[in-house]
Amino acid sequence: MPSRTAPVRDTLDHLGDFTATPRLVGISALAIAIGACASVVAAALLALISLFTNLFFYQRFALAPASPAGHHLGPFVVMVPVAGALIIGAMARFGSERIRGHGIPEAIEAILINGSRVEPKVAVLKPLSAAISIGSGGPFGAEGPIIMTGGALGSLIAQFFRLTSAERKTLLVSGAAAGMSATFAAPVASVVLAVELLLFEWKPRSVVPVALASVTAGAARRYLLGAGPVFPVHPHAAVIGIVALIACAVAGLLAGVASALLTQAVYAAEDLFAHLPIHWMWWPAIGGLGIGLGGLVFPRALGVGYDVIGDLLQGDASMTLIAGVLLVKSAIWAFSLGSGTSGGVLAPLLMMGAALGALESHAFPQVDAGFWPLIGMAAMLGGTMRAPLTAVVFALELTHDVNVLLPLLLAASTAHAFTVLTLRRSILTEKVSRRGFHLSREYAVDPLEIIFAREVARSSVAALPASATKASVSAVLRHDTTAQHEQRLFPIVDDGGGLLGVVTRRQLRDWLERDEAPTTLGEIALPRTVIAYADEPLRIVAYRMAESAVTRVPVVSRGDGTFVGMIALRDLLSARGKILEAEQRRERMFAVRWRFPGLGRDSESAA
Repeated sequence: MPSRTAPVRDTLDHLGDFTATPRLVGISALAIAIGACASVVAAALLALISLFTNLFFYQRFALAPASPAGHHLGPFVVMVPVAGALIIGAMARFGSERIRGHGIPEAIEAILINGSRVEPKVAVLKPLSAAISIGSGGPFGAEGPIIMTGGALGSLIAQFFRLTSAERKTLLVSGAAAGMSATFAAPVASVVLAVELLLFEWKPRSVVPVALASVTAGAARRYLLGAGPVFPVHPHAAVIGIVALIACAVAGLLAGVASALLTQAVYAAEDLFAHLPIHWMWWPAIGGLGIGLGGLVFPRALGVGYDVIGDLLQGDASMTLIAGVLLVKSAIWAFSLGSGTSGGVLAPLLMMGAALGALESHAFPQVDAGFWPLIGMAAMLGGTMRAPLTAVVFALELTHDVNVLLPLLLAASTAHAFTVLTLRRSILTEKVSRRGFHLSREYAVDPLEIIFAREVARSSVAALPASATKASVSAVLRHDTTAQHEQRLFPIVDDGGGLLGVVTRRQLRDWLERDEAPTTLGEIALPRTVIAYADEPLRIVAYRMAESAVTRVPVVSRGDGTFVGMIALRDLLSARGKILEAEQRRERMFAVRWRFPGLGRDSESAA
């Protein structure tokens, strides 16, 4: 006796878990090349930042790393960020307005709005403007501009090879992830960030090339900038107490509050600049003035400040340093970023989060030196960027301290939960929204992917035999006209129920009205029609309908072509209706008995 499962297995052989094609190999090869190039670009940008820092603050031509905090300019330091901002404003006005901002929203906009196309001049002007901005004292990070520059590089290569929009997006994100990987020696976090912020999907066709580009850049970094970690720390305790874990949740909550305040401060500053009666090219200069005044009060607020982050993570921070970062650094960062200058947000968020953690260490349970700054750093990043997994993996790769994985996850998730409940958009997506576009950051399996055509196909339709005469067809049309919904497409079947083709209602009426028309219906059926198979997911059916520009298709059995039913556009909505019902309908799946002494009976409730 044949197995009953064999036919089912045969009909499902054409369905796979993923939709990757052999083009993945070629795209991956391009991504590897982009990763190598992006690592060189990242090293060049860091060198440019050092060069401009030396030129602006020490008046020397040198590529050696330098901190603006050691300058001897006195009160004249106020004018240094202003000078750099004037240059950036002119570059944006007469070069490309795309260089304004901190990089990641611009990359998102290029993906969503511009078909992943980036102008060639952006690949040159963005890193140059960022180097001038940070080198003249801007309190920004280099990662945002590097992400945008690496993305521009990937987009240009994709445009050169005339790839599709989806493939351009993959290579753009590959370049962005490679740039971040090379900058921070964090290849895994770069891939996670790409998934959480840029790809808008989780598919092998995009994740594999992005991962290969990130790995390539991370490997090349060892020869260009060193292997890392960027912020080495002493390993913390592998196990902490329950009280300390509760404190981690509180730290995440406080970081969430700080994230919300920082986000609102940035866009409050942007709104303030938007009301100024001057052209936007002058706004960065005003922001530069704020930077200069802040640097005069607290010199270590100037520049990227990797040395400040290192001191905080080592537990060597004084109250003066903590207060300077939380008050001065955060204020000039929000103010200048709102002015539209060029610079990144990751490094400042890391610094402010670490400072918040250092402040909390005076009240929270004592664990190890630098423990709370590390927790605060990840929580601030996860809350502000709405990317908790990126924050956790990023903190691990920056420090190589895997012992803090559990508290990092708790704090980052708590901060993330607070911000998603209190803010409708993040610091990254607010700018995109203000330009008239909405971006959803939630990922889920499409309901059309898990519901099959046979589940929604309507079988209560009129299927006409190929041998039908005009009289019988006329009777069917008269009966169908009295129904609530007229049938617009009629399947033509043979004696065994197999689909031969379809005819429209108009074609049937024309056939009935013409005297010289063929005598049987099978002679006017359209054999080349778009069909759906009963065992196909609705996603495939929807794609086929969109590609063929049809609004309804017949459903047939894959094995023998027997007609099963009809699917129209409204039937596709029923799949989403099932998901809505699953999310909104509440029910108890078991009985609950309540015994009340003295009443003499049980009270039972069930769904």
